[in-house]
Order: sequence, then structure tokens, then C-alpha cells
Amino acid sequence: MRNGMLPMASLILELQGLSAGYGEIQVLWGIDMSVRRGEITALIGSNGAGKTTLMRALSGLIPTQGGYYFSEGRDLTGDTSAEILAHGIVHVPEGRRLFGAMSVEDNLLMGAYSRKIGRGELVRDLDRVYATFPKLRERRNQAAATLSGGEQQMCAIGRGLMSAPRLLMIDELSLGLSPLLVEQLVAALRALNGEGMSILLVEQDVTTALDICHSAYVMDMGRIVRTGLGTELLADPIIREAYLGVLED
Repeated sequence: MRNGMLPMASLILELQGLSAGYGEIQVLWGIDMSVRRGEITALIGSNGAGKTTLMRALSGLIPTQGGYYFSEGRDLTGDTSAEILAHGIVHVPEGRRLFGAMSVEDNLLMGAYSRKIGRGELVRDLDRVYATFPKLRERRNQAAATLSGGEQQMCAIGRGLMSAPRLLMIDELSLGLSPLLVEQLVAALRALNGEGMSILLVEQDVTTALDICHSAYVMDMGRIVRTGLGTELLADPIIREAYLGVLED
């Protein structure tokens, strides 16, 4: 371990005073945050709060500027994106970022490109994705660019699952999708979590995020300003007024 306090091995993710940004522009300021193994944790906040920047820092896409980053007792501070992925921290980015000209199945297979596995295990993992998202099996030979927005999100999550994640981080699950499609995606995440998958969900739809999660963090201006159980925050008058537009009597 480089520095910092000894992390708890039961935590799939633990941040201690993490700071990050872009060049000389600091966006995140001393983030303390944790995700327990086998739970869904939500990160909510308004547009521009720093949520996506945090996802990029956790994925190794941008360097951290201070603090520490642990996963299950291992210090990942300063690791490359390839090293973080190899440890099992998998990022489903905002906007899906699929290979539009490639088929659905080829996009899914790209998620397993860094894993040294045999054909049998690859087929097993594909079948698991298709069981989670049956629409993808129907569209397996279709170009990803021709999918609906909801199907593209399913494909992006499926690609993440093909990386065999210890922690699946999803940035803006519901962005641009109809309520019905969001319900389907939430049901899939509940099922995955029921099988033991740890999930960090970044979401502007506060009601959806707080309804599905075990615990949540509220980010504002690059800082964590509130934390608690999802049910507690959903009933919190300050959260309801600030993010749901509900004025309490």
C-alpha cells in the first residue's frame, strides 16, 4: 500500500480524499466514498456536479490529483485504465460508446478482449448476457448503430458484463430513454445485483437512483455533500426540494 489508511476488504470500492480534474482545472475535491460488496450504490447530483469526472478517474481515464483509491484491500491509486479493468472495475460510459458499424455480438465480444478465456467460457458469458437482455439475442447480427436507444444501453451494459466485473459502474443509465425502457433496465440491474453483482450507478434521475440503491451519495460542485440510505434520502425534504421539485409544507 502506498499511503493512506488501511482500507476495509469488505468494500469493493473505497475512496479517501480523492481529487481529480483536467490539467490545471480541479473538478473533484477530497471525495470520501465507499461501495460495499454486493450492493447498489448511487451517485446523484445535478448536471456538471462532477459525477462523470469521478467515473473517468475511477476508470483511469484521467489521473487523480490527490487522495487514495482502493478496491477490496488493493491500492489502485495511480494505476492505468488497463490495470483497473484487469482488477474488475468496469465502466459503462455515458452515451454508450458502441462500435456502430459492428454487430451487437461483436460489440459484446469486445468486452472480453483482454480476458484470457476459452471458447466455452466465452459462449457461457454471452449466454448470460442474452439471458439478461433477450432483445440482444434477437439483434445479435444487427449493426449496433441501428438499435434503439434502450437496446444500445442494453448492449453497452452487456459489453461491460463480458469484462467479468467485480464492480460495474454505469454512467447515466436512463439518459434519453422512455420510462418503460428505464423500468426494464432497472429490473435487469436488480436481477444482476440479486446474483451478487456490485454496482455503482451514476444517475440524474434521482427517483430512479434512490429507489434502486442501497445507499447513495449526493455530489455538488465536485464535493460529496450528503450521504445515506436510498430510502432515507428519497424522504429527505432537502433532497426532495432540490432534486425532485417537491416543496414541503
